Amino acid sequence: MSSGISRGESSAIPELKQLAAQASAAEVQDGMVVGLGSGSTATLAVDAIGSRVRSGLKIVGIPTSERTAEQSRRLGIQLSTLGEYSQIDLTIDGADEVELGSLNLIKGGGGNQLREKIVASASTRLVIIVDESKLVSHLGDHAKVPVEVAQFGWQATARALTRLNGVPTLRVTANEKPFVSDGGNYILDCAFGRIDSPESLARQLDSIVGVVEHGLFIGMASLILVGTAEGVKRLERGSR
Repeated sequence: MSSGISRGESSAIPELKQLAAQASAAEVQDGMVVGLGSGSTATLAVDAIGSRVRSGLKIVGIPTSERTAEQSRRLGIQLSTLGEYSQIDLTIDGADEVELGSLNLIKGGGGNQLREKIVASASTRLVIIVDESKLVSHLGDHAKVPVEVAQFGWQATARALTRLNGVPTLRVTANEKPFVSDGGNYILDCAFGRIDSPESLARQLDSIVGVVEHGLFIGMASLILVGTAEGVKRLERGSR
């Protein structure tokens, strides 16, 4: 079950995101290698980290998208790559849905799930920042699962996803042209509905030829920082 934010409360969502973003920036310590996420909420976190950098914080950032890289350079954040750093201390990113209890995620609404998952996989800790509207009892309650696919033969890949009852829709731009990820791939947004076993679905998606990556992040989040009207709530893996 989602948190059920009403229309009146929804106007406060930007402020709730900002609360979570500020809390995530406080997790960053001097000398860290930090993965910098993508999307609207992660952008707020990068801004907050940039403010700390201007105040003397010294970090190295690993961006998950070209847009995040551009933002980070403007803020004076030193950037590098996974070629230079094999291990990331902490990655901060957003999510489309967070499953209560498991802390499994759906990510990729911004179209960067491949790079986000690569960076998250190389991280000691993955901190996710959301407002409370993103909390659900089951993944798929509201969000579609973004599936990044090779451009070649994407229609065949879409048919394979349909056989999983995914109802894939090709993501397009405002000009009605196919959206192309930073990795040069298309994205099929798949409406699976309530996902009873994210682990099983992830394995099935991984087995489809043509699928480059998908937005199911299973067992990867260490900490969820949730912006609420009462302040920031911390949901940690393994805690009850």
